[in-house]
Amino acid sequence: MNNKIFAKSVQVISASGQNLGVMPTPQALQMAMDEDMDLVEINAAGVPPIVKIMDYGKFKYEQKKKAAEARKNQKANELREVWIKPFIEENDLNIKLKKVLEFLADGDKVKISVMTRGSKKVLARGRDAVPILFEKVIALIGDRGILESKSKPDERTKSIIVAPVK
Repeated sequence: MNNKIFAKSVQVISASGQNLGVMPTPQALQMAMDEDMDLVEINAAGVPPIVKIMDYGKFKYEQKKKAAEARKNQKANELREVWIKPFIEENDLNIKLKKVLEFLADGDKVKISVMTRGSKKVLARGRDAVPILFEKVIALIGDRGILESKSKPDERTKSIIVAPVK
């Protein structure tokens, strides 16, 4: 910007976007000062470098406003979690799935977790029931969600992550 441009000659673009051609850097800098603006290097890799005459403070302010507007309008992709038991009743499962489908409709990913608890006998039966339960859940979700990942088989808490269909 301004006196920090060290090239001997530059390709100059006016404030209105018109190409003024190649000229010595001091002459381009003088043109920018005459218009009470800054000389800003746009493309330093070009031969000669491309510079533009602009109000740099106004440019930075507008960039900041655009970035703030973009942040305001973007939706953070959240990971929601729903817990179910290995031996859940049909109606309870339907209520949980209704919530899962709401989250997917909002565009959020859903982690469906099953924690097996209790004695070794329940754990052994629970390990057999969990894959069947996950298959049932995925079938009920249908084409409204995509299975993104599964937990490792050796973990105590089993889970799957379902992403919304875009």
